[in-house]
Amino acid sequence: MENRSKIIIGIVAVAVLGSAAVLSVMRGREGGIEVRTEALETRDLVEIVTASGNIRARRTVDISSDVSARVTQLLIDEGDDVDAGQTLLRLEPDQYQAALSRAQAQLAQSQAQQGQQRASLTQATRDRDRLVQLRARDSLLVSRQQLDDAETRVEVQTQLLESARYGVSQAQAGVDEAEDRLSKTIFTAPMAGKVTRLNVEEGETVIIGTMNNPGSLVLTISDLSVIEVVVQVDETEVSEIALGDSASIRIDAFPDQEFSGRVTEIGNSAINPPSQQQGNQQAAIDFEVVLTLDETDAPLRPDLSATADIIVESRSDVVAVPIIALTVRDADDVEADVAATADGTMPSDVEGVFLVGDDNEVTFQPIEVGIAGQEYFEVISGLSPGDVVVAGPYQRIRQLREGDVISIMDDEGATEGDEN
Repeated sequence: MENRSKIIIGIVAVAVLGSAAVLSVMRGREGGIEVRTEALETRDLVEIVTASGNIRARRTVDISSDVSARVTQLLIDEGDDVDAGQTLLRLEPDQYQAALSRAQAQLAQSQAQQGQQRASLTQATRDRDRLVQLRARDSLLVSRQQLDDAETRVEVQTQLLESARYGVSQAQAGVDEAEDRLSKTIFTAPMAGKVTRLNVEEGETVIIGTMNNPGSLVLTISDLSVIEVVVQVDETEVSEIALGDSASIRIDAFPDQEFSGRVTEIGNSAINPPSQQQGNQQAAIDFEVVLTLDETDAPLRPDLSATADIIVESRSDVVAVPIIALTVRDADDVEADVAATADGTMPSDVEGVFLVGDDNEVTFQPIEVGIAGQEYFEVISGLSPGDVVVAGPYQRIRQLREGDVISIMDDEGATEGDEN
């Protein structure tokens, strides 16, 4: 009996609480759902794609060493401006000067051997000519075999002289190679610009690159007269960007200054394509977009962080609706003549807003939107300037139904008519 009494008491308590909740909902409906509203007007809208990246010079030259040697003289510092052809540093030339001397000696030896072979050919030719003259006067004085042997000696000496000529050419190539390697101990600027990276000091030894060793990166020269911003754009947005689109650029190092530029290059393949990704989880597919900064006096440096707002579309003086006001309703909950598209088909979902009518009663109005600005959508059809729509909060917009009555909140969130 005691347990049955407890059960009955529990049922009564639940019923009381349920009645209180129903009364609370009814009172909320009678007072109206608290929302914010906004009267539509025409605006200028700009659709942007925001992406982050870094600054770089349009033209940058990384200078590495083609010979291994010790730095004996460093003539520049990082940050210096240099002219094309200016001497930057010198390496120890002793071993390459010695190699040049050996090559020059080898060339002199080859030239001497060529002279010897030339003299031998001259002698062999004279001997043959003498035998030919003797045989012409008396065939018994010179046999045919002697004449053939003389002719053979001329041919042999001719080929030896040709070989000596090739030897001279080979030795000359050795001299040219030694001179080239010696010249590479002196580094000169390939272009005018600024030394943006210097990786060596006097006394250090630079090494040449091999298949498994990239070698020493000695220094980098950048032409900072044209600055580019390289950003990564998601695959869902890169199709909206076109060459020539203008952009507003913010650089972290200059927070109080805004820069402008234009899109000059759009990547045709992903930065990290799926075929090169490892693991089961596929990373985001991003594309590289290059913007060229307009001329500026700011002392920009490569690798500075930057964020670009790329303007992909703009509209002037168009009807605009708050982005938060747009919601989606199932087509079955919308009148057929309202939900139907231009070709008469019925979509599964309908985009629209809630219009505020007489007595603060709301009506769902399907609309067609265009570009998206920062806070507003362009309205292509379905609304006119002066229409009043429900503009938040978003959670209450999702819960609104056709014919609901609303109460309008002020800017601080209180309902109009409340004293507090």
